[in-house]
Amino acid sequence: MQIPVIASAVYWVIRMIGPTLHFEVVGVHNAIQIRSSGESCIGAFWHRCIFPAAWIWRKRGITVLNTVNFDGQWTRRVIERLGFGTAQGSSTRGAIEGLTAMARNLEAGTHVALTIDGPRGPRFVAKPGAVILARRTGKPISVFHIGLSRAHTFKKSWDQFQLPYFFSRAVMFVAPPIRVPMDADSEVMKQKQAEVQAALEHVQGLAESWFGLTEDQRDHLREEWADPELKHAPHDPSPPAPPDATTESD
Repeated sequence: MQIPVIASAVYWVIRMIGPTLHFEVVGVHNAIQIRSSGESCIGAFWHRCIFPAAWIWRKRGITVLNTVNFDGQWTRRVIERLGFGTAQGSSTRGAIEGLTAMARNLEAGTHVALTIDGPRGPRFVAKPGAVILARRTGKPISVFHIGLSRAHTFKKSWDQFQLPYFFSRAVMFVAPPIRVPMDADSEVMKQKQAEVQAALEHVQGLAESWFGLTEDQRDHLREEWADPELKHAPHDPSPPAPPDATTESD
């Protein structure tokens, strides 16, 4: 009885707050290039920003690695109602089974995602699941982080989870794809793991400092993170079509 009640409450909190959030995506071309290639990819992000991530990536059929403990049982109900698939496993229980299921989804053309420091930390320390999946499947890792202008931070929680306030602004930084050779040895795997950790820390720092910057500073970052091809293209006065990831409501 407890699991469905918790799941229903969390789902409706997301459904109420989610449509009021105003997203901006910086580095969106890094995600678009993967979509344009027709490849599936491995999304990697910190557990701290799972709320806005669940909203912005909903209804895309993305498979999420889900824990098998009590929290995982109600979480699974929530994310499946939001249009995600689930693979059961974690870093401590069912890890092999979960990663195997994720690999099958990737090979079938489905995107997957990992809260890479989950399910219980250490906070902001990337676990090797994404790099292992990338080597096994040859698929790219897409690292991102979402910062919020106004949110309640649960400071006593292991992940310092953030619950956005209604009508908060949100910014998502998407890093360039990271690829791992399928024949990578242990030394290359260590290098790629360090690359993922550094990318996560970089986009987190940018996203979480975004709303403390001046507009000129934000414009500078937008330019720095713009598609290199567009920087040198002739100016087109018509506005670009918004990318799929910036959809704000159903």
